[in-house]
Amino acid sequence: MASIEFKGVSKRYGDSLPTVPELDLSIRDGEFMVLVGPSGCGKSTVLRMIAGLESVTAGELYIGGHLVNDLPPKDRDIAMVFQNYALYPHMTVFENMAFGLRVRHTPKLGIERRVREAADTLGLSDLLQRKPGQLSGGQCQRVALGRAMVREPQVFLFDEPLSNLDAELRVQMRANIGRLHREFGTTSVYVTHDQVEAMTLGSRIAILNQGQLMQVGTPLELYGDPDNTFVAGFMGSPPMNLVPVHNTGSGVHCAMLELALDGLQNQPQTLTLGLRPEQLVPAADAPGHWPRLRAVVELVESLGAERLVHLRAGDERMVARLPGMQLLTPGETLALAFDPAAVYLFDAGSQQRIRHVGVPAGAVVC
Repeated sequence: MASIEFKGVSKRYGDSLPTVPELDLSIRDGEFMVLVGPSGCGKSTVLRMIAGLESVTAGELYIGGHLVNDLPPKDRDIAMVFQNYALYPHMTVFENMAFGLRVRHTPKLGIERRVREAADTLGLSDLLQRKPGQLSGGQCQRVALGRAMVREPQVFLFDEPLSNLDAELRVQMRANIGRLHREFGTTSVYVTHDQVEAMTLGSRIAILNQGQLMQVGTPLELYGDPDNTFVAGFMGSPPMNLVPVHNTGSGVHCAMLELALDGLQNQPQTLTLGLRPEQLVPAADAPGHWPRLRAVVELVESLGAERLVHLRAGDERMVARLPGMQLLTPGETLALAFDPAAVYLFDAGSQQRIRHVGVPAGAVVC
């Protein structure tokens, strides 16, 4: 196992703007770090720099305390699991899993032992003589995972390994990968654009946007304490409601609500109010001192046990996560309430969180 550290690392292609500008990130020994962000944010480039498949333009990259900027991939003791499996179609499952060990001249008995142990762990023992064309997508992904496991590397790298699987298989493979990390404790770096994968797998999550590191923390820290509107809007499904509001000095207001707040005197006139969909509850079920809002129902998405209700008031929109048995009709006006302590405020210009604002003293319906 080994730690990984980026010190001012950047990656630039030709004369273009850097894909990754000056990344500072520390990944602890034995940690499961997830790199997450939208397509094109630089997360796969970061992973490939760790693997040595992309060169470092500037800065220093350390693995296990050793500078690896100029170290070739074969000498980094890293195993990588790719999105497209990358299995040899003419080889059996056993041969695919054993290939990397044979290239490294591992003794035959050692290869046999490692491959069969990994196959037992992954439920592949009955498939060792099959070829990839005879396997399902989930089985192929397990073979790719087993091929990495038998290497017994100091770092595992996962490049969106579940994106080609259907929803049920993704859930199963997430559980397998999480269980294997708990058993082996190998330092792991996992790239995904799926924030559900990030939340369920990561010891910590690093959120990237246009190559910039937006925030690093545990899943609960990023969900409950976002530094900016990008993190707030990215973590959560559906994401946090982000509504433009006007700062009056003693509170904020928009088409949906007016809210009294302390500590806004020196803040910008235009702010962004954040509220998670699950924090909105029917007004009839809420404590009397909770702020209220009224909005028109635009769309209802039924998910069985719950419903996602899309709301509109003027030009502003929100989504509420409500119990699934509540009957709602598009066009009706809905009264909701929320815990005032659940409100987030952000500077509309910088998009950064405003943290020193008092709990709302009250609210009235617009």
